[in-house]
Amino acid sequence: MTLTLRALLIIVSILATTGVIGRIRKAKMQIEDAVFWVLFSFLLILLAVVPRVLYFFTELLGMQSPANLLFLVIIGLLLMKVFSMSIKLSLLEEKLKTLAQNEALEKLVQDEGPEKLAQERTDGKPRICPGS
Repeated sequence: MTLTLRALLIIVSILATTGVIGRIRKAKMQIEDAVFWVLFSFLLILLAVVPRVLYFFTELLGMQSPANLLFLVIIGLLLMKVFSMSIKLSLLEEKLKTLAQNEALEKLVQDEGPEKLAQERTDGKPRICPGS
């Protein structure tokens, strides 16, 4: 691994860690998300400061260059983060949909009154929208 790549890893990692800590202080990032980025930055700093670890795994896996392994590790970790964020997003979208539906039902009951809704259910006609 070249000295330029090592220096770049250290600089980018320090900037990323500083940015994450700044966002935590301003309450714009949750701690659980920040932990990933801080650990990721520390991993990059570790690999830049102690490149023998990277050389060992490069030889062990039979790769051509330590930089290739480094990029593979970075891409793999970021793909795992994107996957976990996709799962979180799906869960939040489902919660938001449920919340919106519950809010709409509560508003309908509040506007129309439970007696009228109960009467409409006994008529057998489905209610499409309020006021119909």
